[in-house]
Amino acid sequence: MIIQTAPPGEPRRAVMMHEHTALSGQFARAFGNDRFDPLAPLDLMIYVISHHDAGWSEFDCDPATDETTGLPYNLVETPARYITVTSRLSPDFNARQHPYCGLMSSMHSWGLYNGRYGLSNLVLIDKIPPQERPLAERMLEGELERQKRLKDEIKKDPQTSGRLGEARLFQNYKQLQFCDTLALYFNRVHPGERAQQSFEHVPLNATEDATITLRPQGSDTYSLSPFPFTADGAEFAFGGRPIKPNQHQITGGWPEVLKHAPTEWESFRLVAA
Repeated sequence: MIIQTAPPGEPRRAVMMHEHTALSGQFARAFGNDRFDPLAPLDLMIYVISHHDAGWSEFDCDPATDETTGLPYNLVETPARYITVTSRLSPDFNARQHPYCGLMSSMHSWGLYNGRYGLSNLVLIDKIPPQERPLAERMLEGELERQKRLKDEIKKDPQTSGRLGEARLFQNYKQLQFCDTLALYFNRVHPGERAQQSFEHVPLNATEDATITLRPQGSDTYSLSPFPFTADGAEFAFGGRPIKPNQHQITGGWPEVLKHAPTEWESFRLVAA
């Protein structure tokens, strides 16, 4: 679950991970133009980007409480005993759709703990307390073993066997990371607090990357340079639910709070700079 920032005294917006990945999937469907190669294999990449955090589904319905905030744990602040389970369940889910979906999801899980394969300065495993680190290490070892098994299966499929070369494989991985981190930009931060941000290592093709700069323009509009999508001015949206600290103590737990909280939608437009 993502707990979006809010102005002082205002409710926080709880964004379920399926709402986060749904926004990621919208970006995946829109990605590509004359400068940026579109996703390929298209159906499989749209599927895994739209479900890359599916392992959070059960935990999001009944989240643990962060005692320092009185709210559900916010994404990477979730303790290892919970987040390592979601990191394993997401590839489980995607592998049932197709081995290539499972491979991309497994790489995503492994990469989150290891600086996204060197593409990010955030190394999640460094945030895990030493006494809980063996949980993460066992999970990560399991994901590397999973990736070997899935690659053996993918080699047998003509549709995906050609994607196993490192350049094409990481082109897909970086496309997933861009759709994920762009969605996080909107999911995590209240509109009034959003600022300019750069997204590095966005693949133009299998061998070249670009850095995309996003700038708020007002009126729910954001510019991107260079622009990676097909349609200039496309509109995107995501949902979330307003919650307050310790609200679960009054209404019978977070499942009841989340069940009865109204869904609030935010929409925005992305335009070429």
